[in-house]
Amino acid sequence: QVQLVESGGGLVQAGGSLRLSCAASGRTFSSYIMGWFRQAPGKEREFVAAIDRSGASTLYADAVKGRFTISRVDAMNTVALQMHSLKPEDTAVYYCAASSSWWYRGPQQPREYNYWGQGTQVTVSS
Repeated sequence: QVQLVESGGGLVQAGGSLRLSCAASGRTFSSYIMGWFRQAPGKEREFVAAIDRSGASTLYADAVKGRFTISRVDAMNTVALQMHSLKPEDTAVYYCAASSSWWYRGPQQPREYNYWGQGTQVTVSS
């Protein structure tokens, strides 16, 4: 069982930056692929970024590539999402998720994730 708690959301102006963090419980954090997803009002949950167990491989949605960076610190059981050059269309609830699946199955698929956090709101004003 893994419990995930996100933090770092808030209100920021377009062009600004935010850093989201996700703290995980349990001693097996390093055995999970970690991902970030987001959901805007009236829209389906969408993939943002993922990082593999070793931290060597990452995957980003085209909409955030070059602006967002995912990282993990296994010693602290945390995964972060650094967001730069934020746009109003980045406004959403951001969710951290943990997957015990395999990277080749596609870390951008929500169905591959076993555990989800409660989400943190990010609002980007124009």
